[in-house]
Amino acid sequence: MRRELGQLLVLTTLGIASFSANALESDASAPIEIAADQLEIDDRQGTAVYTGGVDMQQGSMHLKAARVDIQRADNGQVGQVTAKGGGGERAYLEQKPGPDEDLVKGWGDTVVYHAAERRVELIGHAELHQSGDTFDGAYVEYYLDSRRVQARAGQDSEGNSDGRVRMTLTPREPSQ
Repeated sequence: MRRELGQLLVLTTLGIASFSANALESDASAPIEIAADQLEIDDRQGTAVYTGGVDMQQGSMHLKAARVDIQRADNGQVGQVTAKGGGGERAYLEQKPGPDEDLVKGWGDTVVYHAAERRVELIGHAELHQSGDTFDGAYVEYYLDSRRVQARAGQDSEGNSDGRVRMTLTPREPSQ
């Protein structure tokens, strides 16, 4: 059991490391630090659950949440990381895409990272800040490699829109 626990922690570390693949070069080789009040690992199910003020850091990538669930994919690598806010706070994720680029910051009641697709979903009170632009809605989806953003408003129980997507686009300075 102790060996299996060690293997899951190594796989978790490897999977989170792949999250930083297109970020700063130093991120991939940086140690991963995770602090939480509690940890529960189920090696048979391939899950790790961190609860209570979870703070995860690797290089420029930083994740804060009340709860983080990590699910291993069939290939043994991390398949999905789900972070949930709590106590009135949203889950928060930030990462610096490149040395000369601003941090990309995201908030949501739930933040889901799909490792194989390198895609982040911000769900519920979603907000994304990217290169001076902001995107707000019930749902914001961000593709790490292409830096593509999709956002939509939420719906009430009858399927009617309960809000709008809001964007603030900052003009870019022309290249010289």
